[in-house]
Amino acid sequence: MDQMKTMDRLKKRAEFLAVAGGARASRRGFVLQKRDPDADAPDRAARIGYTVTKKMGNSPERNRIRRRLKAAIHLAGGAHAAAATDYVLVGRRAALSQPFELLVADLISGFDALQRPAAGARRSERGKEQPGNRAKRPHPKDVNDDR
Repeated sequence: MDQMKTMDRLKKRAEFLAVAGGARASRRGFVLQKRDPDADAPDRAARIGYTVTKKMGNSPERNRIRRRLKAAIHLAGGAHAAAATDYVLVGRRAALSQPFELLVADLISGFDALQRPAAGARRSERGKEQPGNRAKRPHPKDVNDDR
């Protein structure tokens, strides 16, 4: 049986925090986060990190979610992940009950969604005003009040 090499893993907290600031794709069983490719090492393989919070259940449930996500990455991750890019999979409880084929399909669609150029802007940054473009409000003492 031909085994594909698994993706490299993120292990340090600083790496996870760097990825958290990038683009994300939400799916039923997980949230896929992406950090843009590293310009210093363009030939480096993609790396992935896994996170499942305590809100998702006790440790056997969290470990089962993590194992299912790792198996899905093993099947589809290497072919769809961009080189020199860091990813984080944040597991959700729905990953336990979702059929495995749908989990893999969601993972593939998440990778494809993050490779589109418009996926980079996060909701909080799209509507944010630039510091120099903000309209100034007049001071209440400066306004003539004709009463």
